[in-house]
Amino acid sequence: MITQVLHTIYVIVAELFIAELTFPFITVAVARVLGKEKLIPRYFPERNFDYACVITAYQNAEIAVPLVQSLLRQTHRNFVIYLVADECPDFDPGIHSERFILLRPVNPLRLKIKSIIHAAQHFKRCHDYIAIFDADNLAHPQFLEEINKYANAGYFCIQGQRKAKNLDTTFAALDSLGEHYKNYTERYVPHMLGCSAVISGSGMATEAGLYETYLASSEIRHGQQQQKKMLQEDKILQNFLLRQDKKIAYARQAIVYDEKVETGEAVETQRSRWLYSYFQNLPNATGLIWLGITRLSFNQLYFGLVTFAMPMFILIGMAVVLVLLGISISPHGSEAVVAAVFIFILNIFWCLKLDHAPPPVWKAARSAPMFMWRQLVGLFRMRDPDKNFKHTEHRKVVSVDEVLDK
Repeated sequence: MITQVLHTIYVIVAELFIAELTFPFITVAVARVLGKEKLIPRYFPERNFDYACVITAYQNAEIAVPLVQSLLRQTHRNFVIYLVADECPDFDPGIHSERFILLRPVNPLRLKIKSIIHAAQHFKRCHDYIAIFDADNLAHPQFLEEINKYANAGYFCIQGQRKAKNLDTTFAALDSLGEHYKNYTERYVPHMLGCSAVISGSGMATEAGLYETYLASSEIRHGQQQQKKMLQEDKILQNFLLRQDKKIAYARQAIVYDEKVETGEAVETQRSRWLYSYFQNLPNATGLIWLGITRLSFNQLYFGLVTFAMPMFILIGMAVVLVLLGISISPHGSEAVVAAVFIFILNIFWCLKLDHAPPPVWKAARSAPMFMWRQLVGLFRMRDPDKNFKHTEHRKVVSVDEVLDK
């Protein structure tokens, strides 16, 4: 009797894992066959939207100077750059342009969302869209031009494609590997299927009125009081948009270069924050799945499933444990899980090929277990955010020309 109960429980759990392991492959395959870009212009003639480019810097605003310079070179010319230099008293960018405004908060903000709100309170004029950047980013010269195409197609929120600006260490290349995979499965595939892309946290633009409503929402007000325990602002934004069933577009040609972590310690620091936010967000993901079912909204259902999915290293690790348990409980079930893991891993490499991952990323793939171990350490460091969550240091001061030349 006990053996039969264990077998039944194992089969149910195994089926759930098999579904999650094969879901990315199935959606990629469907998008390749049935997906299409739905970029139908809404405005005739095409509108030249006005963008507020907000950059948040904390204790190291020098790293943002190349980003400001890359934004000043945009082919789309209707924008203003707002650089919030939080706790950077001696910073002098040496940039003089009517399109650039340096903001120095009197009191320390120490939270990205507070810096964004500070910038919004000091806009020199009303803007159509608000674009958010991290200080370590670089914008491709045509970034805003590409974003503007999607704005003209009627999208209220547009996520650009983040690419690595540094691949000079194994950890940086492995970090980029994860970005390529997520860019394809969580952004490009949903967009091609007519659903919402997952927000990256930078390199995206949102319609100004909608974004200001989000900034005034109760989640943001409550989050500011929690400080480091606050749910990441990008997750709050995407939940805010999806509850209204709005679609987040993915502008694959709107490229932003992002600094990848270069050491194991940086992986632990960064992933501990991300993992904490993932578990915080599970109730929201579950809520979107339920909304999708009750409102018959494929957009909400699909997005809920994507954001509910376990991080890769947790999914694979737990699947391996499930395989070992199944050897004695349900050998056939164990074999099915092994096959699903194999499909999941093959899909990762398929997505790297489809997303045109560069050679250093492919070369670093053999060291993936090392990266997974560092993430596991980060998982156990997330218990005390106020103690363990530190600002990720960025040091790669390079120009957009240097990155493009590579």
